[in-house]
Amino acid sequence: MTSERKIKANRANARASTGPKTAHGRSHAARNAVRHALSLPVYADPVWSEEVESLTRQIIGTDADPEKQQHLSRALSDPDYESEATLRKKAGLIIGCFRRIGPSAPMPDNVMEFLQSKPEGPCKFATILADKTRQLLALDRYERRALSRRKFAIREFDIGTP
Repeated sequence: MTSERKIKANRANARASTGPKTAHGRSHAARNAVRHALSLPVYADPVWSEEVESLTRQIIGTDADPEKQQHLSRALSDPDYESEATLRKKAGLIIGCFRRIGPSAPMPDNVMEFLQSKPEGPCKFATILADKTRQLLALDRYERRALSRRKFAIREFDIGTP
């Protein structure tokens, strides 16, 4: 059983560890990503860009067409990239807040923080891969279907010619 003293200490610690309270503290914390270079696109760092290019080639393959690579490259170089799923979550959150607190009331700070957040660094790369996988698979299925139809057409042409 946890003592009353321990519970009070835990609550006091929780209140003290919820992040900056003042506007100055919040703005200082908001610049941490810039200070630590987490706000830069992956391609801005030559070390990461080589690694990302290598991983992209491994995922797509060496004989891949440029269109597949452009899907990933475009998303990686976009500093404001957000997945469709995250955009749907943010839209749902806004609608929910409007229903609960009304459209004229200010949004809570934690909601605003989430709405302004963007994936960065390795998290951004993972988000892009997860988001673009469906598109890349659809493109791959289309290419396989087109190749199969082309093979059948060539076979029919070969059989029909004397």
